[in-house]
Amino acid sequence: MIVLLIAFLLAIFVLPNVWAKWVLARHAKGRDDYPGTGAELADHLLRRLGIEGVKVEMTEQGDHYDPEARRVRLSREHYEGRSLTAVTVAAHEVGHAIQHHEGYAPLIARSRMVGVAHRAEKIGALLMMAAPFLFILTRLPGGLAMVIVMAVISFGTAALVHLVTLPVEFDASFNRALPLLREYVPPYDMPGARHVLTACAFTYVAASLASILNLGRWLVILRR
Repeated sequence: MIVLLIAFLLAIFVLPNVWAKWVLARHAKGRDDYPGTGAELADHLLRRLGIEGVKVEMTEQGDHYDPEARRVRLSREHYEGRSLTAVTVAAHEVGHAIQHHEGYAPLIARSRMVGVAHRAEKIGALLMMAAPFLFILTRLPGGLAMVIVMAVISFGTAALVHLVTLPVEFDASFNRALPLLREYVPPYDMPGARHVLTACAFTYVAASLASILNLGRWLVILRR
């Protein structure tokens, strides 16, 4: 039973990220037949779609779209890269810019919740640091209920953000980026592009499951 549990947790926490890295690396080889880099494609798509005020930047913080600064940020290998992975990741991040431009509700909700989630995670960290005191507190009248509420608020908020993130990421990949890529990527490369988008999507699924499991773990611990 323990072995099966360890295998299950390994599959959730490790394998999706390992698989995603393998898929991205597999399609990261430079392509002379591609007319531009990831950054150039992103900039072209933004101009073509009439999304004004959004800039494309290089970052060391991982590929993402910043709705507050209105920036499509790409890592160096995707900003400068002329590969299937580079253009696919760039199209995905432009997909988020399209969502923002169109007022896509789940993206707006996620953006508003991120700040709350960061504060909630800090509370969760304090709960873990204060574990010895919580043991005493839960023996006091009403103490257990208070601690459980605190845990649910802190870890539950983080789990909710991850769950809201799922439709945002899937929409950016398969409803926004994929149709655009069909116009710029050769047909024989489209299965690879879908492969890249699917691998990245599964990392968000894994993060959501891990967050929910973390919440459940704390509820079990606090009920003891």
